[in-house]
Amino acid sequence: MTLSPLHSAALPANHLTENAYLACVAGEPSGDMLAASVLQAIQESSELAGLKTRGIGGPKMVATGFEAMWPMETLAVRGYVEAIKQLPAILSVRNALIKELSLHPPKAFLGIDAPDFNLGVEKKLKAAGIPTIHFISPSIWAWRGGRIKGIKESVDHMLCIFPFETAIYEKAGIKATYVGHPLASSIPMVPDSSGAKAKLNIQTGNALVAVLPGSRQSEINLIGPGFFDAIAQMFIQYKQGIEFVVPVATPALKPAIQAMAKKLLEQHPGIILHLLDGQASLALEAADVVLIASGTATLEAALWKKPMVISYKVPAITAWIMKRQAYLPYVGLPNILAQEFIVPELLQEAATPQALATATLNWLDKPQEAARLKERFTEMHQSLLMPTGALVAKVIAEIIND
Repeated sequence: MTLSPLHSAALPANHLTENAYLACVAGEPSGDMLAASVLQAIQESSELAGLKTRGIGGPKMVATGFEAMWPMETLAVRGYVEAIKQLPAILSVRNALIKELSLHPPKAFLGIDAPDFNLGVEKKLKAAGIPTIHFISPSIWAWRGGRIKGIKESVDHMLCIFPFETAIYEKAGIKATYVGHPLASSIPMVPDSSGAKAKLNIQTGNALVAVLPGSRQSEINLIGPGFFDAIAQMFIQYKQGIEFVVPVATPALKPAIQAMAKKLLEQHPGIILHLLDGQASLALEAADVVLIASGTATLEAALWKKPMVISYKVPAITAWIMKRQAYLPYVGLPNILAQEFIVPELLQEAATPQALATATLNWLDKPQEAARLKERFTEMHQSLLMPTGALVAKVIAEIIND
């Protein structure tokens, strides 16, 4: 039976000891962002008053009072080839974490996304009797379903951010609760694009293209050059009346992106290019159209109601493995949620600079199609709008106080 945080019986006053804590692990910037609202809700929960939080996380989690025992950068890799290169460091952190949590058991463990890392930790902790909660379901609905058995061995309670996921877990005998998506609560239903453009000093009347090549170094290396070449192609076609904004996800990515920007501006000195330190949300709110790497950011772009082109590149071996495992035809979250290609996806060899530029500018040339897409994104936003942080905190309180 699924725990329902909205209809549960009244909980007893919390009986947490002074040293009681919740262990949490987030492995990348998107997980850091998703976890921050949850940690804030934990602080505001009367059932969890005094509960400390510690583990692996990023700056947004730390800002809520979270104690980061290890930095999350070690875990921020995507793809089989990339993970193999980082495997020794990842295993070292995982073994140290499991040892620490075994010596000083938390009241529960909350894994935020990062399934390749967190499910292994959760399996060990669950076997040791520590309740395990996983926030953000692995994409078992996008890949062949063999992982569900391993998830059942690892996770006591799955927190789902998409409404269709709970039925999958209930069928497999895993407790699950739909909690909505935190981004849906943090992004307004109607963006203030004009206000955002003013903050970025975009010239009145100019079209603005937001370009987001990813949040990992491997993504910048593989995707960045093609995206910057696509900027050049868009500039050549438009000449005037167009500007570009590139938010740099983390300081570590800045040198590589600055080098690409410098090369671009040397070849095309007339391009108006804005590099931002972070501020992806501002860039997306301001944009008229978005060229974006596949990942959580595509959902954020959809919630900002932005027409987009989704692209991705991974090493050839990784692409071959992923192609054999996948059974959905889509990789972008907006298309997965819509169950159809409502925005273009250009992957691997198809992601040429010319193709990316043409597909991106196509949205500017077809305002009626862009308007219909915004209506679809508004419906999507409404379906994901829940008090996510409070619902997650309620489930944690039920489990800890059970």
